[in-house]
Amino acid sequence: MKKRKTLQDLTIKDNFLFGAVMSVEENCKGFLEMVLGFSIAQVVVSKEKSIVYHPEYKGVRLDIYAEDENHTHYSVEMQMKKKTALGKRSRYYHSQMVMEALTSGEDYETMPDTFVIFVCDFDPFGEHLYCYTFGNECREKKVPAELVRFLKFVTADLEESEEDFQDKLVKRFQETIHNIKADREMGERYMIFEEMLREEKQEGRQEGLLEGRIEATREGIFELLEDLGEVPDRLRDRMEALEELGDLKFLFKLAVKADSIQNFVKDAENYLQTKEKHE
Repeated sequence: MKKRKTLQDLTIKDNFLFGAVMSVEENCKGFLEMVLGFSIAQVVVSKEKSIVYHPEYKGVRLDIYAEDENHTHYSVEMQMKKKTALGKRSRYYHSQMVMEALTSGEDYETMPDTFVIFVCDFDPFGEHLYCYTFGNECREKKVPAELVRFLKFVTADLEESEEDFQDKLVKRFQETIHNIKADREMGERYMIFEEMLREEKQEGRQEGLLEGRIEATREGIFELLEDLGEVPDRLRDRMEALEELGDLKFLFKLAVKADSIQNFVKDAENYLQTKEKHE
């Protein structure tokens, strides 16, 4: 039988000790500055968010959630075992931080920058590097001349948009626009459209916030289940159709606790069947 470690036996790579060390804000600040390569004036570690239940470890796990003076959010986790899909795991953690920000009432325009950092005692990608950094990247450098002409048409003001752009597709769009503007029925439809926009604008903020939380929770469920197995198509379709945040939160808790895809499917189907009976 493997000897159970005591607190005195732990090193920095043991999850509990890593979490305890990084909970000291000066330690966390120094670590983040070392890894990211820029200075941070102040770091606040969220103690209450740094203890979470993790299904792969079947118990309590310490992850570090921190925020700096620029409202940037950080999630730091020690990885002791080599796992697949680290990129997808990172995406899940990013989505969790965004969902938390939406829950607190932030708009999409003010969403914070987020960093997810995995500290590994193995080489996760086999390229013999000590650090791997991933982010959004634009791969396009050269574009077709037709696209350039179209984009110039897009950025033109009303008078300029009627000029000759020496492009067949743009010419076709100009003719279509002319026909639309000359159509009386289209004029009436535009007036109705404008009125609908004014009404929707009043309701949009609250609805947009709720929809963001719903989609983030749904995505979180599927991200959690990826390592356990594939969700049957029939159940996936039912989950995709759910529109109540409360239902998705319940399924999220089931996904967190599940130790196999079979157990999750059984519990989720029981819940959905009970819900349908009461509707």
